[in-house]
Amino acid sequence: MGLKVELTRRSALLGAGGAIAGASLMTSNLAQAAADKQGAMTAPVARYHVGEFEVNTLLDGAVSVKEPQKTFGMNVDADTFTTTSAENFIPADAFKAYFTPTLVNTGSELILFDTGVGEGGRPARGNMRAALESAGYTPEQVDVVVITHMHPDHIGGLMEAGAPAFPNARYVTGQTEYDFWSGMDPEANGVTKLMAKNVKPLAEKMTFLKGGESVASGITAVDAHGHTPGHTVYMLENGGQQLLLAADTANHYVWSLARPDWEVRFDMDKEAAAATRKSLIGMLAADKIPFVGYHMPFPAVGYVASDGAGFRYVPASYQMHL
Repeated sequence: MGLKVELTRRSALLGAGGAIAGASLMTSNLAQAAADKQGAMTAPVARYHVGEFEVNTLLDGAVSVKEPQKTFGMNVDADTFTTTSAENFIPADAFKAYFTPTLVNTGSELILFDTGVGEGGRPARGNMRAALESAGYTPEQVDVVVITHMHPDHIGGLMEAGAPAFPNARYVTGQTEYDFWSGMDPEANGVTKLMAKNVKPLAEKMTFLKGGESVASGITAVDAHGHTPGHTVYMLENGGQQLLLAADTANHYVWSLARPDWEVRFDMDKEAAAATRKSLIGMLAADKIPFVGYHMPFPAVGYVASDGAGFRYVPASYQMHL
């Protein structure tokens, strides 16, 4: 037997009206239920493996900066800077600077490379301690603190509330770097002032390295002078795998890494810094070695590909998680 349904004009109109009313009610409810936007969110820790080494990149913070050509590409014309930026899908009038110390668990020691801006940079920066704890560690567990160079965003976190931030650690830095800054008048500039406050009180616990010497088995110092007189980077090697902790060799993935000849305001010897970039970045590209760049977009780990006369940054995806 078939089922016969009759729809009158009145019922159709009532049905349409009901649908409209229902839609209106739903819209009203949705409007009432709208939640406040929470803003940008970045995980404070990323974890990788190099052989049996556990590598954690720790976000100390990030800041947005205007007028980037006052910092990068100071020796190129504005049109070239703007065109290069557009080709890489980034604005030419602003950039975001990241600050990323690295924590390496070798299985026998917990080794921290650089300490971030410290308490004076909070809340935007100076958050490395919180990131460290998010990674599952405490400052008391850090066995070794390695300083790649003495700029404030690398030594600022050595002290916390007037005391050593890593009370059980020994310290390692480059001999050339330490000698250069410690030989200056402590009141000469902002670096020497902070060094007198944060670094010199720890000197008796410091080991001073030269290029080719080791922090620990599988962690070797590599001279990368130019950014500062004794700027030193570190090669990790374990289980047939490598990772370069490149510190400030290149301070931006386009305006410095991709264009190694472009001058950077913070490079003390700009010619030497450019030569270092070409050499180290060329090695990374040729040997396909991943690296951590202190100022690369977080999580700060990537690769380099040759690209004409320059290079191209390739962010790591899952390669180091397999």
